[in-house]
Amino acid sequence: METYGKILLIAMPAFLVLVLLEKWYGWYKNNDTVPTNDMLSSLSSGITNVTKDVLGLSIAIISYGWLVDHVALTHVNASWLTFLIAFVALDFSGYWVHRINHEYNIFWNNHIIHHSSEEFNLACALRQSISSFVRIFTVFLLPAAFLGVPTEVIAEVGPIHLFAQFWYHTQHIKRMGFLEHIIVTPAHHRVHHAINPIYLDKNYGQIFIFWDKFFGTFQEELEDVPAVYGVTRPVRTWNPIKINFMHLWLLIKDAWRASKWEDKLKIWFMPLGWRPADVEEKFPVEKIEDVYHFEKYSPLLSPALLRWSIFQFLMLVFYVFYMFGNIASIGSPGIFIYGAFIFLTVYAYTELMDKNPKAWIWEILKSISGLAIILVSGDWFGLNDSIPFGSIMIMTILALSPIVVFWFCKSEGISVKNERKMVSIS
Repeated sequence: METYGKILLIAMPAFLVLVLLEKWYGWYKNNDTVPTNDMLSSLSSGITNVTKDVLGLSIAIISYGWLVDHVALTHVNASWLTFLIAFVALDFSGYWVHRINHEYNIFWNNHIIHHSSEEFNLACALRQSISSFVRIFTVFLLPAAFLGVPTEVIAEVGPIHLFAQFWYHTQHIKRMGFLEHIIVTPAHHRVHHAINPIYLDKNYGQIFIFWDKFFGTFQEELEDVPAVYGVTRPVRTWNPIKINFMHLWLLIKDAWRASKWEDKLKIWFMPLGWRPADVEEKFPVEKIEDVYHFEKYSPLLSPALLRWSIFQFLMLVFYVFYMFGNIASIGSPGIFIYGAFIFLTVYAYTELMDKNPKAWIWEILKSISGLAIILVSGDWFGLNDSIPFGSIMIMTILALSPIVVFWFCKSEGISVKNERKMVSIS
């Protein structure tokens, strides 16, 4: 937990700088592919994901260590070759896990967040799941386990393999010559994120593209078919916590509403998008039929509200960096209380970005929770030792935030009637 937190203290600023650099480059080239509200939603999603990971809120049914102990035919020492084998094994596993997430209803909920942006940029690479609490696909690491690749090697290569998937989420890099035949490039991954019929469910590779060519899921990016991004059932929210569980909620409702017991059971394991015929007829859901003619989700935010959202995000970054840098001193159960506050913060300000008329209620809940932490403990998890009067500053912000949000709800005319307005904003 503490080691991963320290890694993130280096990785997170690097990712943020690269996201902002891409936005600046888009401005410079008059082709901004990183709308501010979309960027804030994506970055907030990334924060919820790493917070969940640091807290260790998931378990593996079969651990890699168990596999090595029970199936290894030999054991190899850590060397450059061992690390290479581990990297390829992780990529092979990643291909199949990725493909299964796309092809079966029950697993799509773990992946919908990554595809939920209707843009394609470095920020959307950080849209990662918090809804996967049980990992069941360690079995795809069998090739490495057979060779006896040490558990610590897999643990070290894992973050490298994950972070190496960041760079190709961009529209600014076109074709890359001979590399197109070996690794996943931006052109390949634009295809993967597209909802054009010809591009759907293609290019599952994470680092190496040859898996797709071996297993028949490869699709070249076509010059005459510009990619349109998102999901065919649009999420219509900036709230990453809602997005993480909306497909699961739909499955639960569909299973409840289905008249046949057979449908109640098989809906979970049918191909992605399948719904019982009677449920689909009585309870239709919005679906994009013409990918070239639909309105992107983007409620109109005033410059003041956009600036307030940016401020709330910067406060979130402060909270997260302080938590990751002080995991050991915060300890348990404090670290889990802190994590819950992080999630509540994300939920509150993204609800305001959605212009949800109940956003002020969530802001009050967040502020009461934060103030209660300080009043009960007398400090913000030891912040006063690092920043004199730090807790007083946080208390002041928490006390004023609900007033500001309530004012925005009134001044912006946020109501049920207009919360679904969709006007683009950069």
